[in-house]
Amino acid sequence: MIKQAIIPLAGLGTRLLPLTSVLPKELLPINGKPGLEYILDECIEAGIKEIIFVISKKKNSIKKYYYNDTFYRALIKKKKDKKIIHEYNKIKKIKKMIKFVYQNSPTGTGDAILKCRKFIKDNFFLVLLPDDLIIKRNCSLSMIKLHNKYKASIIASKRVNKAEVSRWGIFNLKKINKTNFLINDVIEKPTIKEAPSNFAVIGRYILPKKIFKVLENQKAGKNGEIHITDAIRTLLHNENKFLGHRFNGKYLDCGTMKGYINSTLKISKL
Repeated sequence: MIKQAIIPLAGLGTRLLPLTSVLPKELLPINGKPGLEYILDECIEAGIKEIIFVISKKKNSIKKYYYNDTFYRALIKKKKDKKIIHEYNKIKKIKKMIKFVYQNSPTGTGDAILKCRKFIKDNFFLVLLPDDLIIKRNCSLSMIKLHNKYKASIIASKRVNKAEVSRWGIFNLKKINKTNFLINDVIEKPTIKEAPSNFAVIGRYILPKKIFKVLENQKAGKNGEIHITDAIRTLLHNENKFLGHRFNGKYLDCGTMKGYINSTLKISKL
């Protein structure tokens, strides 16, 4: 069973400036609650018991958000508001589930995952990228069910417009059924001519513990970062089984200002 999840949160959030000059992008409200809460709700509903937040010193406000007991207790003492009590109890529950790991230089998602190595106990673990919200259906839950069936690593995917393949990591694949496929390779941001399909990588992964050994020895790639896609390719080329899962939920990109505003509008209409 998949019981642990990693959520990389150390990114600078420059695409959401000036908002992120004051508040981490993951704490920006989306229809009245922090975007990170949607990711945590997905984890809890999927049966995750322990969550590792990868933050930087510049994002200590994320840690403070979950460790602000004194503030809540003082507020509840003065005003016994049921809504405030409910929020405090929810935060206390999450606080017991989370650990914090620091990544103080922006050296890539692969490096963020590597820093969690000593905390991962089981052979497989879940990774969720917070810029990618998936609503209406629990993507992590469906991926875990697929992993339990095939005992393989899983990557979430969605079909994208062929004209936009250069924005994404694109799968070379062999279909298994309507929603799942065997991954042969992953091509990062190919041209339209180079793209082997129009199925793109989305920020949900079930990865094997053995990926840490690959990341440990991996050289920096584009922009001097350790990319998780490069590590996955190494495992694929060494005949490790990865499945792509075309999820049924609604995908929302919260990593840009346009996407952030659109996410709020979409969720407000649910």
